[in-house]
Amino acid sequence: MTTTIAYRISALSPAVLDEARAGRAAERHCAGGGEPLRCCLRDAAAGEGLLLFNYEPPLPVSPYLEKGAVFAHAAPCGGPADDLPYPGDWYGRPQVLRAYDSAGRIHPASRQHDGGDPVAALTAVLAEPGVVLVHSRNVAYGCYMFSVLPMGAASR
Repeated sequence: MTTTIAYRISALSPAVLDEARAGRAAERHCAGGGEPLRCCLRDAAAGEGLLLFNYEPPLPVSPYLEKGAVFAHAAPCGGPADDLPYPGDWYGRPQVLRAYDSAGRIHPASRQHDGGDPVAALTAVLAEPGVVLVHSRNVAYGCYMFSVLPMGAASR
Protein backbone atom coordinates (compact mmCIF):
# COMPACT_ATOMS: atom_id res chain seq x y z
CA MET A 1 0.00 0.00 0.00
CA THR A 2 1.41 3.42 -0.97
CA THR A 3 0.67 6.40 1.25
CA THR A 4 0.29 9.77 -0.44
CA ILE A 5 0.72 12.87 1.68
CA ALA A 6 0.03 16.26 0.14
CA TYR A 7 2.61 18.83 1.21
CA ARG A 8 4.02 22.18 0.20
CA ILE A 9 7.65 23.21 0.09
CA SER A 10 8.42 26.75 1.24
CA ALA A 11 11.39 28.89 0.33
CA LEU A 12 12.35 31.92 2.40
CA SER A 13 9.57 34.49 2.45
CA PRO A 14 9.85 37.77 0.54
CA ALA A 15 9.73 39.63 3.88
CA VAL A 16 12.73 37.69 5.25
CA LEU A 17 14.62 38.25 2.01
CA ASP A 18 13.84 42.00 1.97
CA GLU A 19 15.08 42.31 5.54
CA ALA A 20 18.28 40.39 4.73
CA ARG A 21 18.93 42.50 1.63
CA ALA A 22 18.61 45.66 3.72
CA GLY A 23 20.72 44.28 6.60
CA ARG A 24 24.26 45.17 7.51
CA ALA A 25 25.19 41.65 8.63
CA ALA A 26 24.77 40.17 5.15
CA GLU A 27 27.72 39.56 2.84
CA ARG A 28 27.53 40.07 -0.92
CA HIS A 29 29.19 37.47 -3.15
CA CYS A 30 29.55 36.56 -6.80
CA ALA A 31 28.46 32.96 -7.28
CA GLY A 32 31.06 30.42 -8.23
CA GLY A 33 28.17 28.18 -9.26
CA GLY A 34 26.32 25.53 -7.27
CA GLU A 35 25.48 27.54 -4.15
CA PRO A 36 22.02 26.44 -2.93
CA LEU A 37 19.66 29.44 -3.12
CA ARG A 38 16.95 29.53 -0.45
CA CYS A 39 14.94 32.19 -2.34
CA CYS A 40 14.13 30.14 -5.45
CA LEU A 41 15.27 26.66 -4.36
CA ARG A 42 17.83 26.03 -7.05
CA ASP A 43 21.60 26.12 -7.39
CA ALA A 44 23.22 29.42 -8.36
CA ALA A 45 24.79 29.84 -11.79
CA ALA A 46 28.35 31.18 -11.92
CA GLY A 47 28.38 34.97 -11.87
CA GLU A 48 25.03 35.53 -10.16
CA GLY A 49 24.95 38.12 -7.37
CA LEU A 50 24.40 36.43 -4.01
CA LEU A 51 23.73 37.37 -0.45
CA LEU A 52 25.00 35.26 2.46
CA PHE A 53 23.19 35.90 5.73
CA ASN A 54 22.15 34.32 9.00
CA TYR A 55 18.67 32.79 9.16
CA GLU A 56 16.67 31.27 12.00
CA PRO A 57 13.76 29.16 10.72
CA PRO A 58 10.61 29.87 12.75
CA LEU A 59 9.74 27.34 15.42
CA PRO A 60 7.92 27.62 18.71
CA VAL A 61 10.26 28.73 21.50
CA SER A 62 12.27 25.63 22.35
CA PRO A 63 15.87 24.48 22.76
CA TYR A 64 15.83 23.51 19.06
CA LEU A 65 15.92 27.04 17.61
CA GLU A 66 18.97 27.35 15.33
CA LYS A 67 20.59 30.05 13.23
CA GLY A 68 22.76 29.35 10.25
CA ALA A 69 24.18 30.90 7.11
CA VAL A 70 22.12 30.69 3.91
CA PHE A 71 22.52 31.97 0.34
CA ALA A 72 19.88 33.88 -1.62
CA HIS A 73 19.93 36.09 -4.68
CA ALA A 74 21.22 39.58 -3.88
CA ALA A 75 18.31 41.05 -5.88
CA PRO A 76 14.67 39.86 -5.83
CA CYS A 77 13.95 36.84 -8.02
CA GLY A 78 10.79 35.02 -9.07
CA GLY A 79 11.02 32.43 -6.29
CA PRO A 80 10.23 28.73 -6.76
CA ALA A 81 7.23 27.25 -8.53
CA ASP A 82 4.13 27.03 -6.32
CA ASP A 83 3.62 23.31 -6.92
CA LEU A 84 7.25 22.22 -6.53
CA PRO A 85 7.34 18.52 -5.52
CA TYR A 86 11.07 18.90 -4.73
CA PRO A 87 13.78 21.36 -5.87
CA GLY A 88 14.94 20.07 -9.25
CA ASP A 89 18.63 20.89 -8.81
CA TRP A 90 18.68 19.07 -5.49
CA TYR A 91 17.57 15.59 -6.61
CA GLY A 92 20.45 13.23 -5.91
CA ARG A 93 21.76 15.44 -3.08
CA PRO A 94 21.64 13.73 0.31
CA GLN A 95 19.73 15.78 2.89
CA VAL A 96 18.64 15.52 6.50
CA LEU A 97 14.88 15.71 6.93
CA ARG A 98 14.45 17.12 10.42
CA ALA A 99 10.90 16.54 11.60
CA TYR A 100 9.27 18.63 14.34
CA ASP A 101 6.23 18.16 16.53
CA SER A 102 3.72 20.88 17.47
CA ALA A 103 5.87 21.96 20.45
CA GLY A 104 8.85 22.66 18.17
CA ARG A 105 10.77 19.64 19.38
CA ILE A 106 12.66 17.35 17.04
CA HIS A 107 10.50 14.33 16.21
CA PRO A 108 12.05 10.83 16.02
CA ALA A 109 10.85 10.53 12.40
CA SER A 110 13.85 12.71 11.42
CA ARG A 111 16.20 10.95 9.02
CA GLN A 112 18.75 11.35 6.29
CA HIS A 113 17.96 10.43 2.69
CA ASP A 114 20.42 9.75 -0.10
CA GLY A 115 18.72 12.02 -2.66
CA GLY A 116 17.55 9.11 -4.81
CA ASP A 117 13.84 9.51 -4.08
CA PRO A 118 13.41 12.60 -1.89
CA VAL A 119 9.66 12.78 -2.49
CA ALA A 120 9.20 9.29 -1.01
CA ALA A 121 11.49 10.21 1.89
CA LEU A 122 9.45 13.37 2.62
CA THR A 123 6.20 11.47 2.35
CA ALA A 124 7.43 8.84 4.83
CA VAL A 125 8.48 11.47 7.38
CA LEU A 126 5.24 13.45 7.03
CA ALA A 127 3.20 10.24 7.45
CA GLU A 128 4.55 9.70 10.98
CA PRO A 129 2.02 10.63 13.69
CA GLY A 130 2.82 13.95 15.35
CA VAL A 131 4.97 15.42 12.57
CA VAL A 132 3.74 18.94 11.78
CA LEU A 133 6.80 20.41 10.03
CA VAL A 134 9.97 19.24 8.30
CA HIS A 135 13.15 21.20 7.63
CA SER A 136 15.45 19.95 4.91
CA ARG A 137 19.06 20.52 5.94
CA ASN A 138 22.43 20.14 4.26
CA VAL A 139 24.22 16.98 5.42
CA ALA A 140 27.77 18.36 5.61
CA TYR A 141 27.09 21.84 7.01
CA GLY A 142 23.73 21.35 8.72
CA CYS A 143 22.35 24.54 7.19
CA TYR A 144 18.68 25.06 6.50
CA MET A 145 17.53 24.43 2.92
CA PHE A 146 13.69 24.71 3.00
CA SER A 147 10.55 23.91 5.01
CA VAL A 148 7.89 21.33 4.27
CA LEU A 149 4.37 21.54 5.65
CA PRO A 150 1.55 19.04 5.20
CA MET A 151 -1.25 20.64 3.14
CA GLY A 152 -3.75 22.32 5.40
CA ALA A 153 -1.14 23.14 8.05
CA ALA A 154 -0.60 26.74 9.09
CA SER A 155 2.54 28.39 7.68
CA ARG A 156 5.60 28.73 9.90
